Amino acid sequence: MRTWISDIVKNEQAEVELYGWVHARRDHGKLVFIDLRDRSGIAQVVFGPTVKNAGELRLEYVVKVKGVVKKRPANMVNDKIPTGHYEIGAKELEIISVAEALPLPVDGDGYEIDEEIRMKYRYLDLRRERMKNNMLLRHKITRLTREYLDGQDFIEIETPLLTKTSPEGARDFLVPSRLQPGKFYALPQAPQQYKQLLMIAGFEKYYQLAHAMRDEDLRKDRQFEHTQIDMEMSFAAEEDVFRVMEGLMAHVAAGCGKKIQERPFPVLSHEEAMKKFGADKFDLRKNKEDNDTLAFAWVTDFPLFEFDKEAQRYTFAHNPFSAPKAEHVEKLMAGKDLGELRARQYDLVCNGYELASGGVRISDPKVQRKVFEIMGLKPIEVEERFGHLIHAYEYGAPPHAGIAPGLDRLVMILSGEGDIREVIAFPVSSGGQTSVMNAPSGVDKKQLDELGLEIKKK
Repeated sequence: MRTWISDIVKNEQAEVELYGWVHARRDHGKLVFIDLRDRSGIAQVVFGPTVKNAGELRLEYVVKVKGVVKKRPANMVNDKIPTGHYEIGAKELEIISVAEALPLPVDGDGYEIDEEIRMKYRYLDLRRERMKNNMLLRHKITRLTREYLDGQDFIEIETPLLTKTSPEGARDFLVPSRLQPGKFYALPQAPQQYKQLLMIAGFEKYYQLAHAMRDEDLRKDRQFEHTQIDMEMSFAAEEDVFRVMEGLMAHVAAGCGKKIQERPFPVLSHEEAMKKFGADKFDLRKNKEDNDTLAFAWVTDFPLFEFDKEAQRYTFAHNPFSAPKAEHVEKLMAGKDLGELRARQYDLVCNGYELASGGVRISDPKVQRKVFEIMGLKPIEVEERFGHLIHAYEYGAPPHAGIAPGLDRLVMILSGEGDIREVIAFPVSSGGQTSVMNAPSGVDKKQLDELGLEIKKK
């Protein structure tokens, strides 16, 4: 039966069966030493002259080793690793898989390696300790998230990835339909409309770890594809969302050994934040170098609209589903002072990053139609693009509110990394190429013909 390397500390003098990769190798003639690595850790294995094939071992060979766990001599202890007081006296060796010379080293942190090489050989890049730990941290955060939200009576529900194009602040990724040539699905920028429909359906508390896709310019904290901790609550106002989110962040922080600087989280209006920091995201940490401390803050009362100079009209500031403040509904319906209206929209910032965005939603179809009218949509356009949602409001819609923290950004902050790609298993490069598979790529004429498409030559 296999033993994880991390468990050898509990098996002194016992015979164990280990599997893993050759992380390092030292040939001392009669004795061959290797560091054997599996997901749980690294341990030293010693091969004497009676063990066949030990001299053939090279870096990253996959092997099976049978041997006895022994205490290492006091002068040979390695205090830098949990298994450093023990070694394996090998009795048998099986070489399962050989490895060619690696195109990149996997024993360092990898920051100095060219991005193109790291993306091309991402499956090797993920073998390094730092990247493994980032993936394990991501797993822990998702587990803690589900643990907390399940305990708060939220229901995890998946929503579709093939949906309808919708204004969410970025370009859509479009998917052509084979069955209906000339028509397109859109990949979701967020599950926004679906989660509102789930509130109308009566589920009251929803969440999912949702994939969202946005065709927007890339940067260190943004990818084409990202994961949201998406949630929505019926019969809820801002303070209800704040309570749940603060509880979630406290649960995750404690589970990851981090401290929260201040609770309850400070609250600043958008106007106050812009006056004080010149931006709606800021870092409130007293010690900016302390990665173990999380300084959260809420930013509230965002503008409902912003003026689009190119189109010479108002458009939504965050998304078109955010409710106006109650005292501004009358002006909205009259079309007055549009630049002064404020939304029940809020952001959660952490250590200088926008971590989450959310709001109380419009649940009155008359108000929703007015917002679309101000945005310049004609009634027929509103019906075609959003009729499904507006008509759903007409069948008993509860007031509801929600928020969607970015999981990738949260892991990035908690790991101390400065780039979101370091906490995503297979990210896209800064140029938009996918890891390993190097998409986007061309397609053959047969596929295009099936979809009724033709590539337009410049």
